Amino acid sequence: MEQRTTKGKIVIKDDWPGYNLELFTYPQHYHDDIESVYIPHGVVMDRIERLARHIMDDVGDEDIVVLCVLKGGFKFCSDLVEFIKILGRSSSRYLETRVEFIRLKSYLNDQSTEDLHIIGSRDLSFLRGKNVLIVEAIVDTGKTMKALLKHVETFQPKMVKVAGLLVKRVPNMPENLTDYVGFEIPNRFVVGYALDYNEYFRDLNHICVISEMGKMKYKI
Repeated sequence: MEQRTTKGKIVIKDDWPGYNLELFTYPQHYHDDIESVYIPHGVVMDRIERLARHIMDDVGDEDIVVLCVLKGGFKFCSDLVEFIKILGRSSSRYLETRVEFIRLKSYLNDQSTEDLHIIGSRDLSFLRGKNVLIVEAIVDTGKTMKALLKHVETFQPKMVKVAGLLVKRVPNMPENLTDYVGFEIPNRFVVGYALDYNEYFRDLNHICVISEMGKMKYKI
């Protein structure tokens, strides 16, 4: 597997508590279910625009296949591809993107499990000989991404890069799994911006820290 060199990233320190909820608008039915706004939506969007610039600089004039990891990655992927299109229209280079989807499941409540389940077709033969950008909302233990990369490589793509909006600082995290990182965050369970807890909280625009009450309320 190719060596990865991660671009610059925003590092959020361990003691960052997030912003008071009263400073932002959000669905009020989640009032007791989240502790704070960890990363406001506007900051997320600005950072994604910067990642789009990095990707365009690296890929140049070559086309790419964007492999979006569902469900959590759909908003990140949509906004990232849109920024790539906007940047292309305002420059002499236009990066043609084909978006494909893969759905993975490796979480139970707030714990990452050892098992990686690819839901739907496992045949990614259309990646053969292509430049591939895997787009994932969050990389935590690295086990899921490592397994996905191994699976993708079996289809012999020309190149594989990984964009992760959030990467958690956790013990024994495999190094260099992601080429483009939005934010490096402490090992806290966050929701919003399509990140869920048992399918709840995807409708939050901001990235927020879930409360203990929220975990209990939506636990399965």
